[in-house]
Amino acid sequence: MTLLQFYSFAIIIGMMFLFIWGKLRYDVVAMLALAASLAAGTVAPYDAFSGFSDDIVIIVASALVVSAAVARSHLIEVLRRWLARRLNGFRVQLLVLVGTVTVLSALIKNIGALAMMMPAALKIAKKSGTSPSLYLMPMAFGSLLGGLITMVGTSPNIIVSRVREELTGEPFRMFDYAPVGLGLSAVGMIFLLLAS
Repeated sequence: MTLLQFYSFAIIIGMMFLFIWGKLRYDVVAMLALAASLAAGTVAPYDAFSGFSDDIVIIVASALVVSAAVARSHLIEVLRRWLARRLNGFRVQLLVLVGTVTVLSALIKNIGALAMMMPAALKIAKKSGTSPSLYLMPMAFGSLLGGLITMVGTSPNIIVSRVREELTGEPFRMFDYAPVGLGLSAVGMIFLLLAS
């Protein structure tokens, strides 16, 4: 094992330790790892920030901006208040929350969609006297499944589209993933409703 390989493994192990420790935010850990990689010489200075010019980073950042804009518009809160008066029963609440997260995850970044809906789920759980985990875990699965529906729902879809373009000259279009994603989302939703 060369010295640079040793440094690389040490940095990765250090990152995993910091993620498990949980005292630092994940973005701080990532920047510390980048700084350590630069200091150790495992990453060349001219390559250190080249990833920020990548199309995928720009698409993900744009999706997070849209998610934040929707969250700040208080549209979700208005919808939650309107639905709270009409939704009685745990399964109906779960269906609406998971369904909303799944649909939003197809249109914007799945992490942003989940983050927008979590406060609504926590308020519904508190009002109904239900454990928040009974809503949040299914919503997390719904966000993952919804991200499979479109190209922008999750980052791996964008990466696969780029690889396909490099190999065949034609990328996936926005809804090329939809037949599989919609089927998996429907099966997942049924499972979550039956298993909850």
